[in-house]
Amino acid sequence: MMSLTIHRALVTAVRRLTPGMARVTLGGPDLAGYPTTGVGDEYVRLFFPHEGEAEPELPQATERGGWSWEEEQRPAPMRTYTIRSVNAAARTVDIDFVVHDGGVAAAWALAAKPGDVVGMTSPTGLYELPTNARWQILVADAAGLPAAARLVEQTPPGVRTRVVLEVVDPHHRQPISLGDPARDEAELTVEWVYAGNGHTPSRLDAVIRELELPEEPGYLWFAGETGVMRAVRKNLRHERKLPNGTYTTVGYWTHRAEELRQRWEALDEETRTRLYRMWDDESRDIEEITDDYHAQLERLGL
Repeated sequence: MMSLTIHRALVTAVRRLTPGMARVTLGGPDLAGYPTTGVGDEYVRLFFPHEGEAEPELPQATERGGWSWEEEQRPAPMRTYTIRSVNAAARTVDIDFVVHDGGVAAAWALAAKPGDVVGMTSPTGLYELPTNARWQILVADAAGLPAAARLVEQTPPGVRTRVVLEVVDPHHRQPISLGDPARDEAELTVEWVYAGNGHTPSRLDAVIRELELPEEPGYLWFAGETGVMRAVRKNLRHERKLPNGTYTTVGYWTHRAEELRQRWEALDEETRTRLYRMWDDESRDIEEITDDYHAQLERLGL
């Protein structure tokens, strides 16, 4: 595992992609040689300035892959985002933000301008297509759309790809295409669903339940709201009984996040420590730990 690094990133450009999404390009001297994993779905932690401050104070990376703050520092607000693209030659990283009223990250992105500063960690990849895969199905809501688009662009030749994207309405659609224009477009199918994203109930769990998966080796990737992700994961792992390594489900955001954050912070220290330490148990299968972790969160109303 690559050790965590923390970088000071300068905004070099901002572009509105759709009514609900803005692209912020980050650069600056500290992004020279930025250690991208090269994985299409890789996430970073972004540290934002407090209101009224020009830039955030940055924490120090720790040996265990996390970060810590000095006693005199004021911890900066942190949120998790996926990388849309990395341009090694230009030394820039693109991050696409779902923008809406409220929220630290959305408010920052809506006001961002060249010269603004955020902190950004080195990335962690979450997608691993099996070497024998002949197909993949990528399912995401608006928050997962940037990663899905990048995954499509990086899809190896010969892998049939079906993409299902849930957005509010047709104005939120974006072009989705294979990275090489010479590729056979028959290898790619893109479907749009208009629902979810905090406006209406998501339809993605139902969409996945209705899927007929090919019998050839393949891979299913889901990224979206945490509650929907839990339902999708139960279907894939416990009802369809897909083998480990043939699917990935990622919770990109959480409905009523602030309310749930307050509930988490209200937990006693012993409970929170126990939940954190579950992931350190190397004697258990990671999927079993994930089952147990989500079950305990649900019992706690999280």
